Amino acid sequence: MTSRIDVSFIIPHKGREALLNATVASIAKQDYDLTRVEVIIVSQNEIPFDHSAYTTLLPNIHVVTCSETLNISMLRNRGVEDAVGQHLAFLDADVALATNWLSSMLSLLKSSQERRLVSAMQTCEQAAPPLEIIRTSLSNAVIDASVRFLPGRNLFLHRDTFAAVKGFPEHLTTCEDYYFTDKVHALGELFYTAQSSYVHLGEDKHYDEMFKKEIWRGQSNLASLRGRNIPLEEYPSFLVPIWLFGWFIIGLVALASGAWLVSATAIAAVVLPILIYTQRLNRLCAGKVHYANVLKFYLVYFPARIIGTLGGLVKPIKA
Repeated sequence: MTSRIDVSFIIPHKGREALLNATVASIAKQDYDLTRVEVIIVSQNEIPFDHSAYTTLLPNIHVVTCSETLNISMLRNRGVEDAVGQHLAFLDADVALATNWLSSMLSLLKSSQERRLVSAMQTCEQAAPPLEIIRTSLSNAVIDASVRFLPGRNLFLHRDTFAAVKGFPEHLTTCEDYYFTDKVHALGELFYTAQSSYVHLGEDKHYDEMFKKEIWRGQSNLASLRGRNIPLEEYPSFLVPIWLFGWFIIGLVALASGAWLVSATAIAAVVLPILIYTQRLNRLCAGKVHYANVLKFYLVYFPARIIGTLGGLVKPIKA
């Protein structure tokens, strides 16, 4: 069987079984010979995922059960241990792939000797709420181009590339995908394409859930800096939350002490970056959502990231 497998899909999984079902169903609809594909679900569920409904279409599907103490990098690396395909497709357990995803990823990866990793663009359904549209627009800021980082929701690469960067960073709870793809970028091109797409079924749809998730996502911000060269364009993502927090504290102290000029300066130092970010993202949204929703996004995003970044220095934050 080993020689027949071209691609190994590796899907870390915990809870939300309906979303995993949708993910596997989208793999089963690929316009590709599915006998040459394997699907490895690395699950932390107490009750194993029942994949019997897919065995006819996906004859090479199985579940690996792992401890709840493992992080997502460990789950992905564990999946690779069982994988036999020469190409690895890493998916989150809450995405629905377009039917041409696999054929497009293979074609694009093979079309350039410099290309080391490819990923499809994110789309959302027509009835998506404003926050999901904002998130999708942000993901698609640059399309059909080489990029520096990619989120881990859909990544496709040769297993030799995976081995060269020694897998996903198991010391990180979050930000592992940016760390991993940055390592791959040092070897060659990362390509983000519009030739295929996926829907992120688990995308943030409400600002309160986004706030909680961003706190969790931000906990490894600083830890992810260790062990790699930081490009100039990445610095704002780390420095702006610290800038905002610092000026916010200065503003409160100045206001309490009656230093009005300092207080006004601090307010301006907080408001200006938020407005700059909002204006940029509003252009990316191209009128699909109201400006107020975009502004609200950053008014939620930055405080959550500050809490997560600082909280992650003290103790791990649970999702």
